[in-house]
Amino acid sequence: MAENVSGTDVAEELPEFPAPRSSQCPFAPPPGLLNLHDTEKPLQRVTTWDGTTPWLVTSHAAQRQLLTDPRLSANIGAPGYPHTTEAMKAHAAEMQPSINNTDGTEHTRWRRMLTNSFTRHRMEKLRPEIQQITDDLIDKMLAGPNPVDLNEALSLPLPSLMICALLGVPYEDHDFFQEHAGVTNARFKTPEQAAKSTADIRRYIAGLIEAKMDNPGEDVLSDLGAKIKEGVLSMAEAAPLGHILLVAGHDTSANMITLGTALLLENPGQLAALREHADDEKFVQNSVEELLRYLTIPHLLARRAVLDDIEIEGETIRAGEGVIASLPAANWDPEAFPEPERLELTRKASHHHAFGWGPHQCVGQQLARIELHVVFSTLFRRIPTLRLAVDVSELKFKEDSQAYGIYELPVAW
Repeated sequence: MAENVSGTDVAEELPEFPAPRSSQCPFAPPPGLLNLHDTEKPLQRVTTWDGTTPWLVTSHAAQRQLLTDPRLSANIGAPGYPHTTEAMKAHAAEMQPSINNTDGTEHTRWRRMLTNSFTRHRMEKLRPEIQQITDDLIDKMLAGPNPVDLNEALSLPLPSLMICALLGVPYEDHDFFQEHAGVTNARFKTPEQAAKSTADIRRYIAGLIEAKMDNPGEDVLSDLGAKIKEGVLSMAEAAPLGHILLVAGHDTSANMITLGTALLLENPGQLAALREHADDEKFVQNSVEELLRYLTIPHLLARRAVLDDIEIEGETIRAGEGVIASLPAANWDPEAFPEPERLELTRKASHHHAFGWGPHQCVGQQLARIELHVVFSTLFRRIPTLRLAVDVSELKFKEDSQAYGIYELPVAW
């Protein structure tokens, strides 16, 4: 018997969250999660790792309603917040306020600091550079060993190079920040591991910002340094923000490139259509939205604490309780996406929640989209014989990470 966040006993057996994926369908959300759609209840209680029983929201429509409701808070220190990991729970009270854990006007303040850095127009101007880097990496890949791990050859270097250029981080430090990104996203890290990793990477970011305050460039860390000099921001605020942008700016896109490539290689009919229309910008854009919907890299988000009672779908969510809006569940909601298990690159899927929904939508989503447009229109055109070098059953999927993906993807041609 589990105890919910308001302290009352729950008589019935509740489903566990997160549920395990099926080894037969590792690209799909967990069967236990998808089965909740069959109950026709858009939200219900689940049991999480620490025995608490937050509300799980599985329907696309209910998520849109709740994730824009000001009575829900992203503050991980608020009562009832459903922490993802033991480390998050242990450090919740001391977490520095930033763009990912604030609400209302405070969150708007953080977001406005980044508005000019991540506009669609500015991201589009990066497309030629993204194309050049992609072609260079594929040239290097073709000249090297065959088979090769796509993660190392393409998926990690491309978004890492781009986020380094945008932020003003030296790419030669990629081993350092990629390792720390793994710790940031790990589900089973200890509080001690999390604290050390966070301190190390924020010290590193702070050092870069300090240097840029004396010698600024045209990058985001220089912009943050300027705000510190103006007195609008402190270093204690700037370093965590740089940490968030650096990790989110490369790790999720890298996982999407690898996972999306594997999914396409397992769906030859859809891959053939993508190859045929690789020069059709609208087809490629549409394909990327469908891939984002199907795979949903941030598979354990989004989470909120409830500040005031909310009536929704015949249920009352009480103040002090927690809510988990399962983004993969919304993206496989048959009410929003008929036959969601079918990968269909012509599907109109742009209303997916792969980047979240509401005020906390991913600030870097336009950069991620352009990277994916370029990669998926280029990779299979440049290497038409690309194939998996191992059976899918041999791949290690990242169920132990908050960012879903594949650790290594051996490919051959």
